[in-house]
Amino acid sequence: MNFIELRVPKPIINALDDLGFVYPTPIQQKCYRRITSGVDVVGIAQTGTGKTFAYLLPILSNLEFSKQKHPRILIIVPTRELVMQVHEEAEKLCKYKNVRIKSVFGGANINTQKQYIYDGGCDIIIGTPGRLFDIAVTGVLRFANIKKIVIDEVDEMLSLGFRPQLEQIFEMLPEKRQHMMFSATLSEDVENFISRYFYQPEQIIVENKNTPVEKIEQNAVNIPNFHSKLNFLKSILNDEDISKVLVFANNKKDADLLFEKLSENYSDQLSVIHSNKSQNFRFNSIKNFEKGKSRILIATDVVARGLDFTDISHVINMSPPENPSDYIHRIGRTGRADKNGVSILLYSPFEEDLYLSVKDIAGENLIETDLPEGVETSKLLTEDEKPGFKQKNYIKAPDISKSGGAFHEKSVKNRKENSGGMRQKAKRKRKK
Repeated sequence: MNFIELRVPKPIINALDDLGFVYPTPIQQKCYRRITSGVDVVGIAQTGTGKTFAYLLPILSNLEFSKQKHPRILIIVPTRELVMQVHEEAEKLCKYKNVRIKSVFGGANINTQKQYIYDGGCDIIIGTPGRLFDIAVTGVLRFANIKKIVIDEVDEMLSLGFRPQLEQIFEMLPEKRQHMMFSATLSEDVENFISRYFYQPEQIIVENKNTPVEKIEQNAVNIPNFHSKLNFLKSILNDEDISKVLVFANNKKDADLLFEKLSENYSDQLSVIHSNKSQNFRFNSIKNFEKGKSRILIATDVVARGLDFTDISHVINMSPPENPSDYIHRIGRTGRADKNGVSILLYSPFEEDLYLSVKDIAGENLIETDLPEGVETSKLLTEDEKPGFKQKNYIKAPDISKSGGAFHEKSVKNRKENSGGMRQKAKRKRKK
């Protein structure tokens, strides 16, 4: 079935032709008619299956021209990078359709964004939950006309602690509305959220047989410590035939340390991105990596969800993720569009429990391999890898139960009694 047979309107068909898309993906095909019919939909599919178009296509197909100031479509995503990506995808589909699309996110001046929303109004508003709520409480952004709401990567949103903002936004919405939710996993928290706010949702589950099982070669290597992992990583990066490498670190501290160590040899090929970096820095890092100006991108899980990179040949996990399901999101960056990819998971002996959790999800597809010959193992340990020790406390803490309390004798100068003023002195004289 192609997009014409799916009865997608002509203006959007023309935009899809310009993008070179003729056939919908399974998630797009299954969601289109259900969303256009107005029912609540929960779409579960792995990364790289076209989830963004799965909700944008039916929404834009139903959206008619209007001059009203406040938005009719609300799209909520967890990160500013994903906000920009969804905005760009929507703009591509609206090339031959008059739709006002605006987006907001944290890390930018809120007053500028308020003016941006106010000027000219909008039909679709895309944003992170925190910034959407902050602008909504000022009254500049009103949700009274919202007809459809999309929550993309909801499990990631809840894990990042956005539940209060999401609930407050839902309290502002009109009662009559259509809900759409898309994610790669369906956790217990997500199911509780669905049961609270959705009305008889239809669950559409699509298993992508090509990602990450068949198209991605998954390897795991047991390596003693961080600096040995670094030596292994350098041996891979020295192969100049590898065009794009995405390297995942578990936290910002490790990402910065990795960037510092690799900058000595690959400074002109290297970018880094995590939540402590400024908005412009993050956008430039993504742009440089996408356009091939830098072939190595070091990232935390902030980019593991939703962002669509092309032609990534290798995904390197410097450590197993603390949340095992994030492994699937990480390696889903490679092996896209019928291309093969390679994923390598590095783990140290003290990370074996995390590795086994990942192994349970990956199953037989994750193959353990030996450390290649020529890769030097290091005895140098980072502060986090050094064995901890406790210094013996020779001074015992005072026993409160046997203490004499806080009572103490007054000093001499404080023992003087108040004479009571002139009247009291005169009264005492008369008594005498």
